[in-house]
Order: sequence, then structure tokens, then C-alpha cells
Amino acid sequence: MVGGGQLARMTHQAAIGLGQSLRVLAVKPDEPAPLVAPDVVPGGADDLGALEALAVGCDAVTFDHEGVPQEHLRALVAKGVPVRPHPDALLHAQDKLVMRRRLSAMGLPVPAFAEITDPEQVDEFAAQHGWPVVLKAARGGYDGRGVWFLRAADPDLVRELLAAGTPLLAEEAVTMRRELAAQVARSPFGQAAAWPVVETVQEAGQCVEVLAPAPDLPEERALEAQALALRIAQELDVTGLLAVELFETDSGLVVNELAMRPHNSGHWTIEGARTSQFEQHLRAVLDYPLGTTTMTAPVVVMANVLGADVTPEMSVDERIHHLFARFPDVKVHLYGKGERPLRKVGHVNVLGSDLAETRRKAVLAAHWLSTATWDDGWSVHEGTPAEVPTETGARL
Repeated sequence: MVGGGQLARMTHQAAIGLGQSLRVLAVKPDEPAPLVAPDVVPGGADDLGALEALAVGCDAVTFDHEGVPQEHLRALVAKGVPVRPHPDALLHAQDKLVMRRRLSAMGLPVPAFAEITDPEQVDEFAAQHGWPVVLKAARGGYDGRGVWFLRAADPDLVRELLAAGTPLLAEEAVTMRRELAAQVARSPFGQAAAWPVVETVQEAGQCVEVLAPAPDLPEERALEAQALALRIAQELDVTGLLAVELFETDSGLVVNELAMRPHNSGHWTIEGARTSQFEQHLRAVLDYPLGTTTMTAPVVVMANVLGADVTPEMSVDERIHHLFARFPDVKVHLYGKGERPLRKVGHVNVLGSDLAETRRKAVLAAHWLSTATWDDGWSVHEGTPAEVPTETGARL
């Protein structure tokens, strides 16, 4: 797997259960995956020699991020390396302009868009589609980075970005009800599987919660989203996972982004689905039959643990201790990252039957792990964990 982040770390955990070993390419030894994986090739995704070393003896090469030069991927393919997904497919997750043009040609719902090579083109786009205009870097950018929400002309910004070599596109600002994600997997054999459609909750462009299944989503709309994702996977010849980020609008679904790897919107599947996204990705790239995607509970909520503005004095271990004393059923996944403001350092999964209660618990748990404070006024100083009743009424 190219990349040593938390996605590679969690894929490594899934590989163990399948009797597989996951070799990772990582820039630093203290990245999340090298901390737990024994087979690590040092180097970056822009180093062809490191990529070639990674591929030696591997059954498949896949990714935990899209930031790999196309020319390097094609060099691996030319040497007979099974790169999954293939560079032809991955390009659509690497370049938003390529993706928009292809999906538009397929007749799929996308926002109005235009390539921007001059500041005046933004004004021309706004004259046709109205302000505000969403300006995006065609390559790179995630969690709100590489996106500029323009309420009026800003030629200096556009000129500065173009001068820095940033390829740009403009998109209309979509009026939406909420954001959804449809995640599917596809194998080289052509088998495909889809998980239930989820709602993703964003703050400042960053995902903070995932609600599975998406609440109050009509069955026909959910089936439409799954069919759309499966069609994209087939027509682009995707191998592995495909996450399709969607806007739900009054008039229907609109495609926002594509990702061809494990995705934040699928972390809930670790405990919440019969087959997690990480196991499924391995099954797909190794051309195993795919696993069932049914949910293990009526409701699953994932909440990201983000670094606090001020890192708590309480250690992470002590925070986990208190969390488990209060909520013994919360599943915690920490990535081995240093804490800094808004950095994704982990997530929690909570399974339940009532959405409001399950969501409340997930948000409280994630907030506690981030800040060592409870949003509902509960305090560890009211008693030691041994004296605090658990949610079932029993005492530890």
C-alpha cells in the first residue's frame, strides 16, 4: 500500500485476519502504519525507485491516498505490476477536472463547472451561474483544503494560485439539504458490492460524523445513489473501493467527489458492517469474492476524534480509561498520531437502535477523547471510574 497513514494502518489490521501481509511505503517511521506494520519501505510516493522496491514480490499495489504521479504508476504497469486501481481509473480521483468532464459525458448529475486559466473566467462563470462561486484546485486538496468559496470577484487570489502552478476549476455553489456518501467495492473479476448509503456531517470542510444508514432517506433515493456509484465503478473500471460523495438537493443527487481507496465515510463499517471497508478493499484488489455488506445494528454512528485547540494535560491512556468506564460499548480507533488542532487522530464507532441516543454517545465520546471534557456536564471528578455507574446501572 502506497502511503503510511491511518488508512494503511487499519488496512494492515484487516490483512492479518486474511492471513496476508501488508507492505507499506512510508516517508517517516513514526507514521501510523509503520508503527504497527513490520514490512515498511522508506520513501515517498513521488520516488519511482521506492515504488519499484515496494512492488517487488507483491500480489497487488494499492493506495491509502491519491497523491502518486501518473507517470510513476504507468511505469509500474509497464513492468507488469498489478496496480489496483489502474492509473486510468485513479486519474479520475486525482484530477477533479478530468472527473467532472468524464461524469458529465456519462450524463451523471454534476455541478456546472469550468476550467479556470485566467481570473476573468471566474467573473464570466459567475455571470452565467451566479455568485457565490466555488473555486477548487483540480489536483490535491482534502478536508476543505484546496477549496475557496468566493462571494465576489477575487482576481488577486486567482492570479496568485495560477502563478503558483495550481490548476483550477470553478463550480456552481450547490444548494443542498445534506451530504451523502455511497461506497462500493469492485474486483478485477467484475463482482461489486455496496454498503448502505450514509450521511456525512461536515464542519469547516472536514467530516466530523457519519450516520449509517442515512436517516430519513427514501429507499428509492438510496437505491439511486448505490446504482450511481456502481455505474461509476464499472465504467471507470475501478478495482478496490470507490467512495462517491454526493449532495442531496431538492431536485435530486449531485456528485461532489470521488475517492478510490478506504474513506472516512466508511470507518463505521469496522464494527457496523459484516465486512469492513478495509477487509473488502483487500478482497477486491486480491480478486477474492467480496464479503457481505449488511449492517450489524440498526444504527451506527462514527465520530472523528480531532486534535483540540489546546492539548489536554490528561494522557490519552487516562482519557480512554474514563471513556470506557462511562461507555463500555464505544469502540475506539486511535491512529498513533501526535495531537494538534483539528488533526484527525482517531475515531469512535457506536452501534445502537435509536439514532439520537447513538449519535449523542458518539459525539460525547469523541469530544472527550479530544478535549478531556464532557459536553453534557458530566465530570470524572464526581467520582473515580470504580465509583461511577456504567450506563447499564452496574458498577465496575
